[in-house]
Amino acid sequence: MNKKTIKDIAVAGKKVFVRVDYNVPMDKSGNITDDTRIRATLPTLNYLLDQGAAVILASHLGRPKGAPVPEFSLAPVGKKLSDLIGKPVLFSPDCIGSDAKAMAAELQPGQLLLLENLRFHKEEEKNGESFSAELASLAEVAVNDAFGVSHRAHASVEGITRFLPAVAGFLMEKEINFVGGAVANPSHPFVAIIGGAKVSDKIGVIENLLQKVDTLIIGGGMANTFIAAQGFATGKSLVEADKLDLARSLIGQAKEKGVNLLLPSDVVIADRFAADAKYKTVSIDAISEEWMALDIGPASQKTFAQALSSAKMVVWNGPMGVFEMDAFAKGTEAVAHAVAASGAVSIVGGGDSIAALEKTGLASQISHISTGGGASLEYLEGKVLPGIAALADR
Repeated sequence: MNKKTIKDIAVAGKKVFVRVDYNVPMDKSGNITDDTRIRATLPTLNYLLDQGAAVILASHLGRPKGAPVPEFSLAPVGKKLSDLIGKPVLFSPDCIGSDAKAMAAELQPGQLLLLENLRFHKEEEKNGESFSAELASLAEVAVNDAFGVSHRAHASVEGITRFLPAVAGFLMEKEINFVGGAVANPSHPFVAIIGGAKVSDKIGVIENLLQKVDTLIIGGGMANTFIAAQGFATGKSLVEADKLDLARSLIGQAKEKGVNLLLPSDVVIADRFAADAKYKTVSIDAISEEWMALDIGPASQKTFAQALSSAKMVVWNGPMGVFEMDAFAKGTEAVAHAVAASGAVSIVGGGDSIAALEKTGLASQISHISTGGGASLEYLEGKVLPGIAALADR
């Protein structure tokens, strides 16, 4: 990695602004239902505190649209962080202004201060210069540990780096090494598994990965469009009719590049989109007119697992079917087991794939679970992420 990290700079006695991604799910009573994103930042925070830094944390939560919205306050996140890190976490009622300034000025080495939701100000998402400068005035160094928002040129991510030296935290470093490494310098055989509902969401990723992978596996709702593109009837399945030519062109590109493109050979079809629907497994040339494909079938699961068994590197983004319904979760679960068993360096991104891993209890067997859905997709597309580009080079 050619970007500086917190280990490359002296932080003792300094005020350090750390951009984190604490956009976590909460219930109606303000209890955090999944603290994964908070826990993921603890190595960075503990290191900075041990080094004698005073740490100022900034994050967004939800979509308050540039104005204060009480249910999007980060106060409950501060309480949760305090429990997890075993230290008090001070809380500023705003991220800029006199309170924030005074609290930051008084902050001592070894102390933590969490600022209120950045997106209570519309200047955050607009990357406003004076807002960036105000955030920067609270500290002497900036750290980006929020990979999940690094595809956005926002004030706390990109703007602040014009006023303060900025380096990567440990979580960011891991994302750059794993996700960036998969794009820049993958081990072979390299297998990518792309699922999810729509081809249109992942065109850039598929096109970029076709230049790099040995095998590309396509499942999920988007596979229906490829099945239809080959001339098969798809019944009531979700198909993007305006993307049939694109699917044909991607099949052609794979042939041309010698990439082994694996599409489902059988599917689980249902008489309606419901957890208690009637369902059966059929070959892709036998999808009934009134039925819809909601998962990959056992023959496809076997073929996909075989391709994964010899892989040295695997990237997986998107489920193989409607895995929220038990009847149509088997394909995604089979792929999760095959990725875990492959022994390859495995990188999994996207909320649905991660949820499937948690459900199967296999998360600990994956090399890297990416914390940024949109950011990891853009990285896999080969795009430059403004939040990473803005960090100091080694």
